[in-house]
Amino acid sequence: MTENDPSGQDAEKARPAGAQPDADQSASWAAQPTPQQPDAPGLGGHATPHAGAQQAYNPWAPQAQTQTQQAPAQEHHTQGQYTQGHQVPGQQTPFTQPGPSMYAVPQQRQAQKSTSGKLLAGVAAIALVVGGVAGGTVGYLTGDASGGSSVNALDAPKPAQQTGNLPAGSVESVAQKLSPSVVELQVSGRSGAGEGSGFVLSTDGYVLTNNHVVEVAAGGGQIQAVFQDGKKGAATVVGRDPTTDIAVVKVSGVSGLTPVELGRSDDLRVGQPVVAIGSPFELTGTVTSGIVSALNRPVSAGGNGDQTTVMSAVQTDAAINPGNSGGPLANMAGQVIGINSAIYSPKSAQGQGGETGGNVGIGFAIPIDQARRTADDIINTGQATQTFIGARVQTAPTGGAQLGEISPGSPAEKAGLKSGDVVTKLDDRSIPNADALVAEIRTRAPNDKVKFTLSGDKVIEVTLGGQPVTPN
Repeated sequence: MTENDPSGQDAEKARPAGAQPDADQSASWAAQPTPQQPDAPGLGGHATPHAGAQQAYNPWAPQAQTQTQQAPAQEHHTQGQYTQGHQVPGQQTPFTQPGPSMYAVPQQRQAQKSTSGKLLAGVAAIALVVGGVAGGTVGYLTGDASGGSSVNALDAPKPAQQTGNLPAGSVESVAQKLSPSVVELQVSGRSGAGEGSGFVLSTDGYVLTNNHVVEVAAGGGQIQAVFQDGKKGAATVVGRDPTTDIAVVKVSGVSGLTPVELGRSDDLRVGQPVVAIGSPFELTGTVTSGIVSALNRPVSAGGNGDQTTVMSAVQTDAAINPGNSGGPLANMAGQVIGINSAIYSPKSAQGQGGETGGNVGIGFAIPIDQARRTADDIINTGQATQTFIGARVQTAPTGGAQLGEISPGSPAEKAGLKSGDVVTKLDDRSIPNADALVAEIRTRAPNDKVKFTLSGDKVIEVTLGGQPVTPN
């Protein structure tokens, strides 16, 4: 989905909700988080990569570029691919699917040389003459029968300036409230460079963003935060979680920051209006609006198309483009209810010169309830905690999520789940495929008790486990 990305490497497409993997493809999402190569470029949604530098991919991201010109970095699109709004280092995980998409930063148009002063003066004179003749003619033709003169809007006085408070619940009021808390993150590292978005969590400089936005700077890179009022400050990575595509950075050397107000994502309704704010294509402070298009969409948060990063996403038609990754999705009270992370980029959006289309009205955000829990873990311990059951899973031929190998001593084994069991529901949520089960478990917290309904209507209660996430 989502929007700013360091580039230079192919990203893998995320499988749309409902898509069934091959029967012999199962992905481990329960044991340990999949290790990743340091600084390996991947798919991100919000960083603008620079040429020659490899960038991390996520749903929307401008391409890598050199200091002298911007050169698009290509990803291999496949039909109906989920792409991050930011380019970030790729993650080497099982069952990834080929087909990254490419985002390019539009070339700056060169200013055209003007003609000679003499020629311009001649043209101006002609324009004045024509204007005079036309003015007289129009005045004559529009005069009424009684000899009255025409009415010209240019002669009317300016209306009074807008005063007073903005209407509550309007896009204007949300933008006014939230924009001071939205940050542009300019990122660089050994494997690439780019830019994305984030938002302020605390007055002392904690900023929440996507992992794919800052991953390229992990291990010695640089991050600069740019605020709405022009203030800048260096930032460092506090912690990050590739499995949920969430990261926290700390900005130093700034004061007077305005934290956002966090809402809740467990009571969102399809059709309710939302506002997205971020830095698409480096256009800082861009505000777009739309609605919640769908809920609980299983989408790869890292943009790699594998189960190691599947999340249960909020879908929106608010315009989200490369560079929006990590920025807030807010309700009409100005409360953050999601983190913009990825976009759906169909093959038909691919344009000339290797450039790809941007927003097509299908964007995805990480629910804030999940992001809040992960960010709290990172700030308090420096490390995120992953929820798991300890089983491999694949989509069953007849629908549902079929369990494979069960890890000894895991929550799945303790609950009595067996290899071959097919899960059709988790609590009251229908499970049509493997990704849906992974996504639903990720939305829960360690030690939560959930009910698995198996084929044949057998119900088993499982106490979910938790394990620390080791970033790549």
